[in-house]
Amino acid sequence: MANKSVWSDNRFWQRSATWVTGFASILLIWLTFDTSAQISMGNDEDLKNGVTKRVPGPTVINYKITYEMDAKRGHEVPVIGEKEKFFGRDDWSEEEAGALLHLGKLGSQAKNCMDCHTLLGNGAYFAPDLTKAWLDPAWGPDGAMQALTGKNTKEEAMAEFLQHPDQYPTHARMMPDLGITAEEAKGLVAFLKHMSSIDTNGFPRNFGRMQGAVNGK
Repeated sequence: MANKSVWSDNRFWQRSATWVTGFASILLIWLTFDTSAQISMGNDEDLKNGVTKRVPGPTVINYKITYEMDAKRGHEVPVIGEKEKFFGRDDWSEEEAGALLHLGKLGSQAKNCMDCHTLLGNGAYFAPDLTKAWLDPAWGPDGAMQALTGKNTKEEAMAEFLQHPDQYPTHARMMPDLGITAEEAKGLVAFLKHMSSIDTNGFPRNFGRMQGAVNGK
């Protein structure tokens, strides 16, 4: 009887499929636990001790955030620096900051921000990507938006714009007035600042090449 080729042996393929499936299952489980650890939010102690987390704790709103090139990784990464006042304070507690971020997250969902904008890769492309909006130099001390709104700080300018976007026509695709209150606007700005501190592996691409977006300049 002629020898049967291993490539036509059903038992060989059954065993191979079993081993591949088993290995893939183990790999998937490992990746799930590894990813969970990577994306778990940090806390106030991490920030005080200079521990870098991909998703910093809520009190990151008390700190200056810049976007700097990491030569090893080949793209820009958020860098958390010294204390910086946010709506007049740099001592927001973990509970206060967490509540503010929660309000902002709920606000972004209630106002359907992703119908027009992109947040962390989700949403639409009708309006600007908001993932790193806090780092946009247009909102900085030398940017057009602070002058346009007449505010003295980035957070105040952003909050003013969110409450009265129809008063500041900056683009052909004008943002509609969504009836955002002052408190909701503060929460949304906190949410945007926290989102800018998340290490998104350089997403959105080329954002760091915007004049003024790199190194907080």
